[in-house]
Amino acid sequence: MTRKTTKSKIDRTMPMVHPNAAAIDVGATMHMAAVSADRTPEPVRSFGTFTTDLHRLVNWLKECNVETFVMESTSVYWIPIFEILDARGFGVFLVNARDAKHVPGRKADVSDAQWLQRLHSYGLLRASFRPKGQIAELRAYVRQRERLLEYAASHIQHMQKALTEMNLQLHHVVADITGATGLRIIRAILAGGHDPRELAHMRDYRCRASAETIEKALTGSYRAEHLFALEQALALFDAYHEKVSACDVRIEAVLKELSTGRGRGSGLLPSSRRRTVQTNAMAFDVRAALFALLGKDLTQIDGLGPYLSLKLIAECGDDLSAWPSAKHFTSWLCLAPSNKISGGKVLSSRTRRSGSRSSTTESGIVPNSSSIILRYRR
Repeated sequence: MTRKTTKSKIDRTMPMVHPNAAAIDVGATMHMAAVSADRTPEPVRSFGTFTTDLHRLVNWLKECNVETFVMESTSVYWIPIFEILDARGFGVFLVNARDAKHVPGRKADVSDAQWLQRLHSYGLLRASFRPKGQIAELRAYVRQRERLLEYAASHIQHMQKALTEMNLQLHHVVADITGATGLRIIRAILAGGHDPRELAHMRDYRCRASAETIEKALTGSYRAEHLFALEQALALFDAYHEKVSACDVRIEAVLKELSTGRGRGSGLLPSSRRRTVQTNAMAFDVRAALFALLGKDLTQIDGLGPYLSLKLIAECGDDLSAWPSAKHFTSWLCLAPSNKISGGKVLSSRTRRSGSRSSTTESGIVPNSSSIILRYRR
């Protein structure tokens, strides 16, 4: 009896932050939506996931005078309803499922949607950061480009396998079979050139391996079935890189539109600190495009190249006002150490696991978070 009274007092004293709040339990084939019990006789309703069902859900929320809406980021099922709600003017809170799970006090007879609605109405859930407008479009193109490069990388392995089956050790004597020397030789092999000496003379002048070494590496058995596998792997590799080039065109167009709308570029672009061309570099000058948008060169920060700078803009946007300081930004990246202390003893200082694409790169962790914040805001 005492326990119930205590909970009742807590409910009465806790301020209502979002009185016109609703929530949805996102699913693949069905969404469960919940509003406050005083808005309708049926505060919890189920809706399908077809577009007509989603618009019916939004209309029902309008009838219940809902202003803010909360949902968990479940796979990609939340994206269609999120975009519809955002377009209709609702304040949509996309929250991490971990945050809702760690709030104690849930009853067994309360559905997920009701529990989310209750937590959100009392302001106990924080909205995850999500870029809007053209930044979200830019992020989609950059992520698609990375996905295509991952697919292309698997076909590089298929080419290496086919070469090994023919005992052609090309990938052991050149640094990259998709470089100038490697692709030139592979295309010549598929065109019918099987003379190791002639193939070796196709080496690029920058190749460190000598023509004699390459000639020995290209002495093998050119069997038809292995050549067929090599041909298909190369065709798929080329196809994915064609799609990557299409992504580059879209990314460049979005950056130009952003620069036209809110470009801050002025003065001369500083000289580049990098002289080597990055692997899988874009087909346009990324550094110049970002300078036209930001008015500053992020690549002047140690550890930041053109592609990583673009990736940060795509994931975080061109305005870091969502994070009050570099410490907040570092914590959001899950790069800040934990502060679990008991009795003056540090129990754990491990960083949290994160799936954030902006916290890691191909070569490691994003460096100098404070420098990034300062460069953005100057």
